[in-house]
This record gives sequence, C-alpha cells and structure tokens, in this order.
Amino acid sequence: MNFIIYFILGTIISILGSIMPSMLNLTVVKISIKSGRKEALYLALGISSVLLFQSNIGAFLASILMKNSEYIATIQQVATGIIFLISINFFRLYFKNKDKPKKEKIQKSKAFMHGFVLSSLNMFAIPFYFTVVSILIGLNFFNYSIPNSIYFTIGSIAGSFLLYTIYAFTAKAIEKKILFMANKMDLILGVLTGFIAIINALYLI
Repeated sequence: MNFIIYFILGTIISILGSIMPSMLNLTVVKISIKSGRKEALYLALGISSVLLFQSNIGAFLASILMKNSEYIATIQQVATGIIFLISINFFRLYFKNKDKPKKEKIQKSKAFMHGFVLSSLNMFAIPFYFTVVSILIGLNFFNYSIPNSIYFTIGSIAGSFLLYTIYAFTAKAIEKKILFMANKMDLILGVLTGFIAIINALYLI
C-alpha cells in the first residue's frame, strides 16, 4: 500500500515540477524536432534519471530539518539571499541574450548523457523537492523512511519521464508556443524568484 501512495506522490510532484516551460523540456522539444523522437526519449531518460539523487536528497533534507526546527530560520535567511542572487542572474541572462534558442542536432549515443548533465545542473530540483516534501511532512502525508523514499523516487522518475515523453511526441505541435515561452523564460523566472525572495524577506522581518 505504501508503494502505491508514495509512487503516486512522486509521480504527481515530478509532473508539477516539470510541466512549466524550462530549459529541460525546451531541449526535449528541440531534440525531438531536429534529431528525432528516439533521441528525445534517450534525452528524457537521462534527465529523469537524475531525480534518483535529487528527489532523495530533497526528501532526506526535509525529514531532517523538520525534526530540527531551530535551524529552519537560519536556512530561510540563507535561502532568501540565494534566491535574490538567482533572480538577479535571471534578469542578467534575459537582457544579455534575447536571441532565439538554436536548434542543435544531437546523436542518439550522446543524448542520454546530455540529458543527465543538463538535469544535474538544474538548480531548482532539490529545493523544489525539499519544499514540497516539507509541506507534506507537516501535513502528515509523508513519513520518511528508506523504503518510502525509494517508492517516492521511482514515482518521481516515472512522472518526469512520462511528461518529457509527451513533450517529445507533441514537439511539432507546441514548438512555437514553447519557444515563445522560452524566450521569456529568464524574465519570468527572474520576476518569480524576485517575488518569492521579497515575500520571504518580509516574512523574516
């Protein structure tokens, strides 16, 4: 029974975390159009496999810190500063480069590793899982243990791969929309992270 519950939780959370236009799903779309669906699926598998580590780390940190609430205020202060810096960086990227993303062909043999490396550089994955799992623990919906974490991770990988597979197979239909969003992605992320940082700062004050 635990397997089903935590598998579903992992699946839903990973889909929610990956559904918005980002460099990851944008790359899946580009590779699907330029190199083919098989290459895009290898890429998606590489991206999803990184969640084996990211979701586990996020869940583990959430379980530890929820038991040691005295550290949460300090972590929130550090996190707020980091989010401000991330927001500034997104604005810098947006105004520095407004060119359309280039479509580069990638070989099938390199697609998996390309996805693995690209996903490993995703700075939001661990904080995202940490935040969501912390909320679930607070609501008594998540009881951290090694088996539950494994079930959760399997669900996260499955959900992520499912979503990226959908992107790969619908690439041509959504190309223009997702490329438009991608051109504005740094600006959108800059505004969102800046807003979150300001709210956190006001909360801490």
